[in-house]
Amino acid sequence: MGEISITMNGPSEWLIGAGIVLVLLLIAGPTRALDAQGLFAAVGLGLIVGVLGHWTYLLLLLSFLVLGHFVTKFKFDEKKRLGVVESSDGSRSWPNVLANGGVVGLLSLIALLIDDRSLIWPAVTASVAVAAADTFASEIGTTDNRVWMITTMKRCNPGTNGGFSITGQFAAFMGSGLVIIFAAILSWLESGEIGSSKYLISLTIIGWLGCQLDSILGALLENRGLIDKNSVNLASITIGAVAALVWVNR
Repeated sequence: MGEISITMNGPSEWLIGAGIVLVLLLIAGPTRALDAQGLFAAVGLGLIVGVLGHWTYLLLLLSFLVLGHFVTKFKFDEKKRLGVVESSDGSRSWPNVLANGGVVGLLSLIALLIDDRSLIWPAVTASVAVAAADTFASEIGTTDNRVWMITTMKRCNPGTNGGFSITGQFAAFMGSGLVIIFAAILSWLESGEIGSSKYLISLTIIGWLGCQLDSILGALLENRGLIDKNSVNLASITIGAVAALVWVNR
């Protein structure tokens, strides 16, 4: 499937990681992509990922923050009028940070324990791709009023848990694809390899399918009050990461 070689972390990689966390502060603070608690959680998570995992892991997470903030602001006033925004100013808090990035933190710990950053890279990539696909689908898809419930195919209101639109489906694939493209660039910078086309397409599809799973879990569990939105995100991202590990290393 196209194995990517990622070297072990050392002092120089830690400095790169610290620099990336600084960039996170410079981006997330002024833009209000994260509130105060979200920024604190993101810095802590960033240090964990940068030290235990690798700077490529951390930079991929940062790309999600930038992309996620961009689509959150997409037609924000319209989404606010419809009541489908998560916060009044578009900022995210610590539960959202941990739900979307916590799996990468856990994978960084696993990479440290098994002393193999390359083996874990597909799972890291897929987890961020699922998070991006879901965010793109939610933030762009809610601007389309042609929405169907994924479990019944009946029409429903924009922003309904488990609802999907054609616009949202395209947006989900775009979000996953952008993450995979950036991951390929990071792989090339680190090792001179990007992986086979089958490898890249497979991870893109896993990211998109993770978004579908998120919708299904939202329809079946979140709408019944059994779990909340962040738990749905965490579950779908975790399953996407496991699927990538199984598929790529089978």
